[in-house]
Amino acid sequence: MKDHQIQVRVRYSETDQMGVVYHGNYIPYFEIGRVEWLRDKGISYKSMEESGIALPIVSMNINYKKSARYDELLTVHTTFKSQSSVKIEFDCAIYNESDELLTTAQFILVFISLKTGRPTVPPDYILELLKTME
Repeated sequence: MKDHQIQVRVRYSETDQMGVVYHGNYIPYFEIGRVEWLRDKGISYKSMEESGIALPIVSMNINYKKSARYDELLTVHTTFKSQSSVKIEFDCAIYNESDELLTTAQFILVFISLKTGRPTVPPDYILELLKTME
């Protein structure tokens, strides 16, 4: 339950003339993974924002190992790592169709109140979910 996988196909607009994915385009792939990880656990990011809570990235570390290419079907792996007070951490990886590891990443996000813009404790329904993963 800590893990989630989703597939994303590389679009032409995400690549350079050689058909290689531009390095900045991996960040949206990882975002898709995190949002779908939440959805898979019954949490809608949209609903969370509508209730006044956002989850911005405060730290990310990306390690590029091999290039993704145009039209490849990528699998984005998202794994819950830890949660403490207002922070949540994820380990992520992207694999190609040949199951080759292309990219790894670690993300730290902070729950914030959209009203104040300040860090806040996650809502109880999220805390309950995260307790089941420890």
